[in-house]
Amino acid sequence: MERQQPTFIRRRLNSFGYALKGITAAFRSEINLRWHVLSAGIVVAAGFYLGLSSMEWVVICFAIGLVWMAELFNTALEVVVNLVSPERHPLAGKAKDIAAGAVLVASLTSAIAGLLVFLPYLWA
Repeated sequence: MERQQPTFIRRRLNSFGYALKGITAAFRSEINLRWHVLSAGIVVAAGFYLGLSSMEWVVICFAIGLVWMAELFNTALEVVVNLVSPERHPLAGKAKDIAAGAVLVASLTSAIAGLLVFLPYLWA
């Protein structure tokens, strides 16, 4: 008997499950991602406390998403580099450094966005 192909909805649910599995794996293995999640929680709590506007929430959400996305890409790249080059190699190190640089750029950009949102509340 032939196995039935999963439905469109089942495939979407499976994809969502795989994505959550990846996020969970990264969260468990990467201390930096856990710090970013903690920082995001503090920022969100401060946003609720200060009563941010809808547009300010958009900026904060995009800033948080940018950093998390960069950290997840960095983690994925590190895993792939470790798979294909388990021994130390200058190009493997360069790839990891560049990916870490992307996380730094995302983090600094998000920090600036956060300052632009929160400073007026703190100076008021």
